[in-house]
Formats: sequence, C-alpha cells, structure tokens
Amino acid sequence: MKKSILLSWTAAAALAVGLAGPADAEIKIGSTLAVTGGASFLGDPEARTLKMLVDEVNAAGGVNGEKLELVQYDDGGDPNKARTFATRLVEDDEVVAVIGGSTTGATMAMIPVFEEAKIPFISLAGAVVIIDPVKKWVFKTPHTDRMACGKIFEDIRKRGLSKVGLISGSGGFGKSMRQQCLDVAGSAGVEIVADETYGPDDADMTPQLTKIKNAAGVQAILNADFGQGPAIVTRNVRQLGIALPLYQSHGVASKSFIELAGEAAEGVRLPASALLVADKLPDSDPQKAVVVGYKAAYEKATGEPVSTFGGHAYDAFQMLVAAMKKAGSSEPAAVRDAIEQTRGFMGTAGVVNMSATDHLGLDLTAFRMLEIRKGDWTLVE
Repeated sequence: MKKSILLSWTAAAALAVGLAGPADAEIKIGSTLAVTGGASFLGDPEARTLKMLVDEVNAAGGVNGEKLELVQYDDGGDPNKARTFATRLVEDDEVVAVIGGSTTGATMAMIPVFEEAKIPFISLAGAVVIIDPVKKWVFKTPHTDRMACGKIFEDIRKRGLSKVGLISGSGGFGKSMRQQCLDVAGSAGVEIVADETYGPDDADMTPQLTKIKNAAGVQAILNADFGQGPAIVTRNVRQLGIALPLYQSHGVASKSFIELAGEAAEGVRLPASALLVADKLPDSDPQKAVVVGYKAAYEKATGEPVSTFGGHAYDAFQMLVAAMKKAGSSEPAAVRDAIEQTRGFMGTAGVVNMSATDHLGLDLTAFRMLEIRKGDWTLVE
C-alpha cells in the first residue's frame, strides 16, 4: 500500500489519508475531505462517520453481497489538492462513486473531474452553486446557503424586524451565501442596510461591525461564513456592546463554534438540522429515530460529540448504499440514476426527495431554527 494512503487520525500534517477495506472488498468508494487544516471541524467528523458506516455495512455482509472499500484522502480543504486526489480516485483507485468535498471550494474544484469520468459524486459542502444549475453526476446533502438565508430571514420577520446588517467571509462559502442573501432579501421582506466583508485571516472585525452598528435603522446582524471567522464576529459584537439579534449560518452548526465563541455565543440563532437537538425532539417527530440513532452510534464509536457535518456524510453514505441496492449494481451510471430517484429518504438533514431537476431534494421545512442557551442548542419555538 502506498505511504500516501496510510490512515492516521493523529497525523495532522498528512496530505493524503486512505482507509483500506477488508481483503475481500469488491466495491471501491472514494472520499477526499478536510480531515486536517482549518476546515477539519467539517472533515474530521465526516471521515469518522464514513469509516464507522463502512465497518457496519461490511460486518452485516456488504452491499448486494459485496464488501466495501473506502479509499480516503485528506485534502485539508485545499481545492488544488482536492482536484489532485479526485483525479487519483478516478484513474488510480478506480472508485465507483465519491463522497466528499468538505468545503465549497474543494467541491467545485473536483466537479469537472467526476463529470468527465461519469462518476457519481455526493458533496458535503453548503453552497447552492454545487447543484444549481443541476450537473448530471453531482449531488449534495447539506442544506444550501440560499435556504439558510431564507430560513434566517423568515425568523427575523417573525420577530417583527426587517433591517439587516450583513457581514460575510470572502472565501467560497461566505461569498456565495452573501450573494444568495442579497438575492432573496427583497422577496423575504428584508432590507440589507449594511454589507461588510472580511478576509480568511482577519482576527478582528470590529471596524466592519462598527459600520454596521452605525447603519441607519439596523435591527439584526447576519454573519455568512464558517470556520473561525464567525466566532470572532460573535465575540466582537459583544465587545462592542451591540445588543442586536445575531444570526450565524448553518456552517457553524457544531459544538466547536460554541467553544470558540464562549459566553458571547449566548442568544445566537442559526438554522441547522435536527441532529443538534436530537434528544430534545418530541417522540412524535418522524426524524427523531434517525438523528438519535446516528448520534448514539457516532458518539460511542468516536467518543466525540456529534455535529451536523458528520450527519451530511451519514446521509450521503446511506443514500449511496440504498442506490446500489436499488440498482442491484455498483456500476456508476446505474448508481447515479438510482440516487436521482431517491424519494422519501429520512436523513439527518430532513426528508430527501430528489429528481432530475433537484439534486438536493430538501426544502425549508428540513431546517430547524436553533438558539444557543447556556452553552447548548435549544429549539426556537
């Protein structure tokens, strides 16, 4: 086995991570994720989830009588590395499908490779541009940034507010979500009265937030980004004494955001999947069994708290396996067709109904509006 594909959860500097399946593995599934680097809070739980699920499926006899092998690389969130690994997955590893792309940038870099090779690709990144316009071989599991804007604006209007100060990261996801929020604001009855941005390495956003604070009539703040930037924004908002409602994107839907933001996170709202409040859902909720089951399995297997990002990998893997079973084959074209025919799939993100014109299959009802209270997630009634 090549040194570049040896699995090491502790080797933070590793550029490539591979997980070899059992000796009798017959179906190769590929993955390239940001297991290390600045986006590791996305990729690490995704990678751990895929390993856990492959082990479970193989222990139960595999898919259509064949064992699975997961070939996994760590791109660190770097689009160039992601594209290199995508090419390797196709040309050297000869995988039949790929789950990956922790970030929008990495995903967009890989799409041309899988489209040309005609390999089904299920992305775990957030931006709507991944599946709009529809690309034949590309699907995704997370709610889109456009949906996040819609859900946030819906909640803002419910609070009797309408004037929003927008602050966004300049990376792929932040740039995309900013544009989506600008596009849907008018139809949602919201006016963007301030529009500020910051760079990926910025450590202080007080100048931008001061401008927002002084914007005429501003009633709420929305931060479109993921990673450390939103935690800095949250702390800066409190340091400036800004008492306005603060909203974050679904890109920070993990315990690490609360830990990074500390006490400043109190009262922050964001749209996310039911996974973060699995134990708080009523027994009558049709999604509860799925999210509670995954949460328990993941936390037992890893000893780490569950995050929505691992849930994206869970949904992608389960849909891929279901597609292989439905097709009765692991042949890429047959699997692609079966994924596109996914209907009524209950995942951690919600109920998925895909079609030839919708390679996500979620609507706004799949989002839950959450608020951080006493260092934990609570449902907004």
